Amino acid sequence: MRARAQRLTADTATAARPNTILHDVVGLQAQVWSAATLGMRARSAGLDAGTVNRGLDEERSIVRTWLMRGTLHVVAAEDVRWLLHLLGPVFARARSARHAQLGLDDELKARGVEAMRMILAETGPLTRYELVDRLRKRHVVLDPKTQAPIHLIGLAGLQGIVCLGPDRDDGEPTYVLLDDWVPRAPMPSRETALAELARRYFAAFGPATVGDLSAWSGLPMGEARSAASGARAALAEVVVHGQLAFVLERRLRWKETFVESDVRLLPAFDTYLLGFRRRDLAVPPSLQQRLQRGGGWLHPSIVVNGRAVAAWSLRKSGDRGSHVLIESLQPVSRTLRAGIQAEAKDIGRFLDMPMKAEFLHGAA
Repeated sequence: MRARAQRLTADTATAARPNTILHDVVGLQAQVWSAATLGMRARSAGLDAGTVNRGLDEERSIVRTWLMRGTLHVVAAEDVRWLLHLLGPVFARARSARHAQLGLDDELKARGVEAMRMILAETGPLTRYELVDRLRKRHVVLDPKTQAPIHLIGLAGLQGIVCLGPDRDDGEPTYVLLDDWVPRAPMPSRETALAELARRYFAAFGPATVGDLSAWSGLPMGEARSAASGARAALAEVVVHGQLAFVLERRLRWKETFVESDVRLLPAFDTYLLGFRRRDLAVPPSLQQRLQRGGGWLHPSIVVNGRAVAAWSLRKSGDRGSHVLIESLQPVSRTLRAGIQAEAKDIGRFLDMPMKAEFLHGAA
């Protein structure tokens, strides 16, 4: 049921537009842009990387900024304003102690954000280092060797002033005014926004618990409970591992629907594995350590009907072309091997380069 809610089955991975996919899954984590694009591919039919990049840079139908858990996400443009209105103040306050450690006091932050607004209004997209240089000329001095610049930019993002713009040719991200990218819109009350967040979360991740909602969004448990309460009219109660959980009521019929074997190659930091407090249902203990080996990284995984079975990575091998390298702790069946090869071929189609799977270790 969770895999289907996340558009990770043949009958649900049907959209061909990035904003449709992102609306339905309430965004994807996007501190690694290439991973976020591959996350959209896994949830789509016929989508390609060029369409995703046009949606971000030209059509502006999707937006990349700081949202859930205070981390970079890419969301449908229609969702960015109310999500920032709801979540931005939470994470701006939560980072105050870190700001103080970096020498960003309230006065400097206020001057810096306002200067950033004026600079970007005059210049359009700028990289972090270009922004730091122009801020210095306006007497907002930040040490570019520390994290102070990106924290100030992130604060401006959480306040709805800036978002990420087009990457430069060398891959360096730029920043733009959110007002230049997305029209302003009336904001709902906090109570209404909380209820909408809960309804959308349980639609995209259910069955899930209130604790899962809190972990995914970064909201305190008290607000997560209030959010779930506000959405109860659309939800049904179920039990997951002995805990009260919720799912959209109309989705209960999915329990009775047969699902064929669906193989998906999910990228690093995929929201399907980040959307819950625990990953026990989706990832066996033997694989959890392989997928999360430290450093804050959640590595790419292969899931079958929503359950992780192996790890993978993308490798460019010069004259040998590009390969999807499969690392499995168990032998891979013929059926699974065929599904993995089909996914590798589709990644190649998405990226417009030849691609095939190469099996390592126990994947004989």
